[in-house]
Amino acid sequence: MQDTHSASAGSRSSWSSRLGFILAAAGSAVGLGAIWKFPYMAGTNGGSVFFLPYIVFTLTIGLALLIGEMCMGRAARGGAATAFRKLGGAKWAPVGFISVLTGAGVLGFYSVVGGWCVHYLFEALLGRGIAEDPSTMRASFEAFAGSGLEPVLCHAAFLTATAAVVLLGVQKGIERVSKVLMPLLFLMMLVLIVRGLMLPGAFEGLVFLFRPDPDAFTGEALLNALGFAFFSLSVGSGSMMNYGSYLPERVNLGTSTAWIVMLAILSSILGGLMIMPAVFAFGLSPDAGPGLTFATMPAVFAKLPLGGLFAVIFYACLFVAAITSSISILEMTSQYCVDVHGMTRRRATLLVSTVLGVIGIVCALSFGPLADLKIMGKTAFDFLDYATSNIGMPIGCLGIAGVAGWTAWRVTEAQLKKNANWSPAALKAMRFILAVISPVVILVVAAKSLGLI
Repeated sequence: MQDTHSASAGSRSSWSSRLGFILAAAGSAVGLGAIWKFPYMAGTNGGSVFFLPYIVFTLTIGLALLIGEMCMGRAARGGAATAFRKLGGAKWAPVGFISVLTGAGVLGFYSVVGGWCVHYLFEALLGRGIAEDPSTMRASFEAFAGSGLEPVLCHAAFLTATAAVVLLGVQKGIERVSKVLMPLLFLMMLVLIVRGLMLPGAFEGLVFLFRPDPDAFTGEALLNALGFAFFSLSVGSGSMMNYGSYLPERVNLGTSTAWIVMLAILSSILGGLMIMPAVFAFGLSPDAGPGLTFATMPAVFAKLPLGGLFAVIFYACLFVAAITSSISILEMTSQYCVDVHGMTRRRATLLVSTVLGVIGIVCALSFGPLADLKIMGKTAFDFLDYATSNIGMPIGCLGIAGVAGWTAWRVTEAQLKKNANWSPAALKAMRFILAVISPVVILVVAAKSLGLI
């Protein structure tokens, strides 16, 4: 896309290859969730009790919503704000704006976590990425996060790196970087998995993840698995709709989206295999919560030959996973300014980065100097996390189900049929999951998240 044009059908960017689109979209979906969130969610929800339902939900409801989001983006040749208004009419336009706002909110606090990854990678490169005692690492993290200046600088460095990629454009920036970073991420994860599986006692971690235990299933674990399925695919925040708007008509949308879903599942499996066998091999607790990855893995590295090297690889994985997601969010938010307000790509990216940079500073300081600043009883970081995950994304997903599954189903159907042979039965099943099952499940999960049930 040229800087001097807004994103009309004639001037809008497009992916140069199907592989580039799949890897970029998979990068958006994977993020830190696979390496950081999936292991501790599995650990606190009974392993296979969480893992197996997550796969089922992702391959059904998650896939249907993602296909619907991609169809809307390609059909409208625009991001969420354009697609909801163009396909659903004026009554759906607010949902598009909420999706854009949700994506911006996510990056507002996500860039802080990305900054943490920058910090730990730098520490590992200096030989300080390992620690004998998990409690020591936890105390070190709390001291860093609450220190004030350093987390702000790391957040700024991460957001600057993200903006640099987005400024290069879709093909020269996002697609080219994704083609390098995504294979590199999987390669680094495989290296750590192989080393971890060689440890005595690692097999117990595999049993924990993969052996079904029907007696252990609970409603709480099922709801958590469903919520993570939505989170892992990045549906409802507008970024995937924007990526879909760059997709050429010649590409089979259904199979391409299926590949994205499979890569997202694979990355979560790899994340579990990277963390859980090592945790069991060293007798650590799998239910350590959000601190499982940051607090326990350095202790694992301390007990491994060449532990410093493995620490560098591990934190490089975290950084790569973080930036592939942040790129998609910043691209989506900047493209909104291009589509709706006619800005140039450069101006839009710099404006959005600056605004989110300021928001991120407040979020970074919420662990230290601004810890007493509360919004609805929550710190700035926790408030953005809560509002985007429990309010914004469910609204976006309901909008996708309503427009792609009901209001503009004929448009969705036409997008699916391009360069593909969908049987009438398959289309009916797809619509039923998208338009009927998904809204019901989303409302249940949202009500549970908000404490209403």
